[in-house]
Amino acid sequence: MGRAAAQAAADFLRQTLLKQRIIRVVFAAAPSQNEMLAALVDAEGIDWKRVEAFHMDEYIGLAVDAPQRFARFLKDRLFDRLPFHRVNVIEPELVEPVEHYEKLLKAAPIDLVCLGIGENGHLAFNDPPVADFADPVWVKVVELDDACRRQQVNDGCFPTFDAVPKQAITLTIPALLSAKRLVCTVPGPTKRQAVLRTLEEKISTACPATILRNHTACTLFLDKDSAP
Repeated sequence: MGRAAAQAAADFLRQTLLKQRIIRVVFAAAPSQNEMLAALVDAEGIDWKRVEAFHMDEYIGLAVDAPQRFARFLKDRLFDRLPFHRVNVIEPELVEPVEHYEKLLKAAPIDLVCLGIGENGHLAFNDPPVADFADPVWVKVVELDDACRRQQVNDGCFPTFDAVPKQAITLTIPALLSAKRLVCTVPGPTKRQAVLRTLEEKISTACPATILRNHTACTLFLDKDSAP
């Protein structure tokens, strides 16, 4: 699954680099992305010096060097391993972190988003209570719902539920769907119900991932455990 997802992303990057000077890519930071990211790092024929990178969400309230920071996760697995043109990370410590990051994102079109789906059907940190398919902004501060916070414990990112931050900064759904290509990697038995809902439920914010069905170039990559 990880290799197949990485191959799809790499194929898109190689093809797009033939047509434009710089490509802009948003990456998710989660254990579900580990195999895809590892395979993407090894992909051949990509001029990473022409790729500008972003990530899609970040906790509020963690220390800058906390191992759970999503920027740290991607730094270790991706950003420090490839010679990117530029890496843009969400910095909650800035005076106006939301405005700053939205300005960076909107400077040019987003070409590719590599994402997953949460156990509650969220995209990035757009949980059902805060997800908005017509969000007027591209970046916002959100309250994390209990299902989302429990997933962070299930994923082994935090030792206890109370240790998981209650707020985060996230790209909104319109920002994610603005990309030309979406590569969505969703492994594991804990995601099976979310995948089923994504494919079969009515498109609504009750399961935010259902909106992926409206994108013209989104591919869902599953393993045997997550496939319903």
